[in-house]
Amino acid sequence: MQPAGTPLDPHHFHARGGTLQRAAGSTSPDWWRDAVFYQIYVRSFADGNGDGVGDLPGIRSRLPYLAELGVDALWITPFYPSPMADHGYDVADPRDVEPVFGDLAEFDALLAEAHALGLRVTIDLVPNHSSDQHEWFQAALAAAPGSPERARYLFRDGRGPDGAEPPNNWPSVFGGPAWTRVPDGQWYLHIFAPEQPDLNFANPEVIADLEETMRFWLDRGVDGFRIDVAHGMAKPEGLPDMVPLEDTGLLADHAPGDHRFDQDGVHAVHRRIRAVLDEYPGTMAVGEIWLQDDDRLAQYIREDELQLAFNFKLLTAEWDVDALRLAITHSLETVAGTPAPACWVLSNHDRPRHVTRYGGGAVGLRRARAAALLQLALPGAAYVYNGDELGMPDVDLPEEVLQDPIWERSGRTERGRDACRVPVPWSGTEPSYGFSSRPDTWLPMPEGWAALTVAAQLGDPSSIQSLYRNALATRRASAAFAGEELEWLPAPDGCLAFRRPGGLVCLLNLSGAAVPLPEGRVLLASADVGDGTLADDAAVWLTA
Repeated sequence: MQPAGTPLDPHHFHARGGTLQRAAGSTSPDWWRDAVFYQIYVRSFADGNGDGVGDLPGIRSRLPYLAELGVDALWITPFYPSPMADHGYDVADPRDVEPVFGDLAEFDALLAEAHALGLRVTIDLVPNHSSDQHEWFQAALAAAPGSPERARYLFRDGRGPDGAEPPNNWPSVFGGPAWTRVPDGQWYLHIFAPEQPDLNFANPEVIADLEETMRFWLDRGVDGFRIDVAHGMAKPEGLPDMVPLEDTGLLADHAPGDHRFDQDGVHAVHRRIRAVLDEYPGTMAVGEIWLQDDDRLAQYIREDELQLAFNFKLLTAEWDVDALRLAITHSLETVAGTPAPACWVLSNHDRPRHVTRYGGGAVGLRRARAAALLQLALPGAAYVYNGDELGMPDVDLPEEVLQDPIWERSGRTERGRDACRVPVPWSGTEPSYGFSSRPDTWLPMPEGWAALTVAAQLGDPSSIQSLYRNALATRRASAAFAGEELEWLPAPDGCLAFRRPGGLVCLLNLSGAAVPLPEGRVLLASADVGDGTLADDAAVWLTA
């Protein structure tokens, strides 16, 4: 049997011009159906100019690493001009590059080099809101109530004496009310921070501008978009009060009474988005949609809407065999009857990293290794967050360095998302571990990460990075991964097992004790299986 971590034949790489190149991926216009995307949180991936903040030159310098890792496509988080009230998700100009990150020429070079390496590039689209520094919003503040400038946003008169109360009871995702009053007495809606006013998609000018933004980047050659808050955009007529909710954050289960999200009118926006994408064959969009209801989520991936929708059930599931199986079942039920495949996520820039969620330390890492094989064995597309392949944990940051707006907006009661956004360690034994030429970075990197670096793990065939590399190579090369269906197989108590139509069998053991390996040839395992058993908190791939 092949021991865990044994390198596979790297036939899908070849040297060209002294640079490690990967043979081009699928040329099918539906390449995204089984693609593995790598999420790059720009500020935290690689710093190319030595200011302690990740940037586009940093990404360019690491493209050969990503090609060698074996991912198919990149998702790059916002790099547009922004005051950074929400680290780029407050966009002041959606058709340019923030100088902290580079310029348009640098982006074009990144895109060309990624394509030459066989990597597709997708970027964030942030349609729900703009920055309060966007020229449109500045014009709205300077204009009178009822003006065309204000009609691009959601300005309303207040309630109560002298309009001193907000127009309705909607809360902000980041804490406090979703309304801010301007000097002339009107209020404007912001589902997120006050620096992120919501746009009014009932205004034809707003949707036309979104289409212009899409064409700007598609004409440059991007391969698609990740759509931020894709269940936002539409608001109910009259903006009525909503049912008070115990949890009002973005990641909550948005029930029908939450008027901020998942209004029926949002689907008209997605049909317009899809119509633009259809002008550029081979491009795609994936939606960030936090919904628990399978049927509601399925509406976003109808024939004329999004190609993919993140299903976060795997990300939110406990490390429990019943919870994981239920998450997989619901995710597959969501896409059944739609043209879309499933889309699997374990971590991202908004949630605690799964090494930490699964217990942290050696236990969390062992489980994260198993989870990687589980995720990559499932039919459909998969998203890997930068650092997942290194087993990065969350970092317990001191309060004085926290930057997420949730920290201040919650009255410093919620620490926000900074813990999962600490920069990626590349090499060396001290901060900043090759991330930057300087030791201090935009979020501080902890001591003791020498063994976590890319350089250390590349040289270790038993590392989680080597496991990811082997898993991605196997997934790409093996016919066992064919088909978009999944058949559950009988498994020992505390285990789950399934078979793909191409013949792949995945067994995950959470029983608390080792279990015998099924019959078959071992393709890859997250722990040593040389004794014919699969350890607790481990997963294995087999074929007949």
